[in-house]
Amino acid sequence: MVDKDDTATIEAVGRVTEALEKIERARGHLYSFHQLTGSADLALGDAVKQLEKAGHEDWARRISEELVGLNVLPDRWTFQVVEEYDDGYYKACRDLERELLADLTDGRRHLYEQQMKADRRTIGRPGHEKGSPSTPSAGA
Repeated sequence: MVDKDDTATIEAVGRVTEALEKIERARGHLYSFHQLTGSADLALGDAVKQLEKAGHEDWARRISEELVGLNVLPDRWTFQVVEEYDDGYYKACRDLERELLADLTDGRRHLYEQQMKADRRTIGRPGHEKGSPSTPSAGA
């Protein structure tokens, strides 16, 4: 396990974890993209029905044929984009971060933040308690 005074390693591992946290946020945005695009496609389907009812069959047909069910990328709907991201880039980043933690910190997470908490808290003040140390990740 890394020595608590090895700030260079703790900071470097912390940067990798920070990068993974940003990747997690990007993944969340990708899921938002997936859900919003799917909802928009369903709304277009509803609009087609309303246009037909209102007597605008040409517009209804055009939207139905040109937009409803259209791939967002060549040969892909958003669920396929999400799955490829999850199974490729996201998995590679997550797995490497777990291996790094297992190798350099005994699987302990957020050591940089744990060190920062120790430096910034006011000992003896309510709300500034030490608390439990970082715990090993489930994958370690």
